[in-house]
Amino acid sequence: MGRVGVLLLNLGGPDKLEDVGPFLYNLFSDPEIIRLPFRWLQKPLAWFIASRRTRTSQENYKQIGGGSPLRRITEAQGEALKEQLSHLGQEANIYVGMRYWNPYTEEAIAQITQDKIEHLVILPLYPQFSISTSGSSFRLLEKLWQEDPKLQPIDYTVIPSWYKEPGYLQAMAELVAQELEQFANPDEVHIFFSAHGVPKSYVEEAGDPYQQEIEECTALIMQTLNRPNAHTLAYQSRVGPVEWLQPYTEDALKELGAQGVKDLVVVPISFVSEHIETLQEIDIEYREVAEESGIHNFRRVPAPNTHPVFINALADLVIDALKNPSFKLSQAAQMKKRVKMYPQERWEWGLTTSAEVWNGRIAMLGFIALIIELITGHGFLHMIGILQ
Repeated sequence: MGRVGVLLLNLGGPDKLEDVGPFLYNLFSDPEIIRLPFRWLQKPLAWFIASRRTRTSQENYKQIGGGSPLRRITEAQGEALKEQLSHLGQEANIYVGMRYWNPYTEEAIAQITQDKIEHLVILPLYPQFSISTSGSSFRLLEKLWQEDPKLQPIDYTVIPSWYKEPGYLQAMAELVAQELEQFANPDEVHIFFSAHGVPKSYVEEAGDPYQQEIEECTALIMQTLNRPNAHTLAYQSRVGPVEWLQPYTEDALKELGAQGVKDLVVVPISFVSEHIETLQEIDIEYREVAEESGIHNFRRVPAPNTHPVFINALADLVIDALKNPSFKLSQAAQMKKRVKMYPQERWEWGLTTSAEVWNGRIAMLGFIALIIELITGHGFLHMIGILQ
């Protein structure tokens, strides 16, 4: 077959506190994250948001050890995947491409060309597809392919989503069962699936399949688990003035507490690695919400990380992708049209890394207002409530 490579895609995260500011700057420099009418505003706006958000984000990272473990875990997943593929008779080089931090996707692609890879499997570490996660990386890769003639000879294929993969479902079911067994009455524990949220307009206006895939994935995990427990699906990390997918995790926890639920197992369904949204948002913020709501027996299912059944599932995905007809970047779901980014609900600032995306879109309004303020000197910031 020739030289085979597997490119693992992920968001990335700051390795240490000093990286938080530059990481945020990279995030908001992406025109796919914040869409502006004038390109010259992109980098000044990115600097403006990163400067305002760095200290708050650093405080969150301090709570989980001073940095994100995402790179370390992703590289460990890559090493385990390489070993499992070799065990199955398929030798492959594994590459990690992060969207907004080291090692960058561009660096991984450069190494792939240098290694003269002939067949490449592009595997996002997001089980469910969203235009804001896998889609963003796919758009970057498509641009790189169009601009670099060295990439043209590579026979590549994309795995857009894989939430139905039996091995992944089995791994999740085993992890859930492991936590349930820590309770005195496992069958009476309420299972709470918490997925990272996206704005509702992504689904209704832009055609994002994310909500449908999350709902299907939840049902499939419960089916694989095959236990009588009641369960709930909610969406975390909501920030900003637009409506997000509902129910919101915080609201759903309060409602379960009001219903008398005492025992709860939280499943981070859209994440396969520990990072700030599991370690800080769920383990600290949402645990506090649950306890204040009367849910005192709170446990969280660990992310799959390098769980052997999960790694086997990734290996099966790669082998199947190499056997099947190629799926190209241009075939992956694309945003149908621009979505709303302006106020529909009350102003609210979030605290998590992924929430930074929508904090940035709010801050964009403040930045544009600041420019008007400097030009006009008419107190525009106070007029629109930015400094109230």
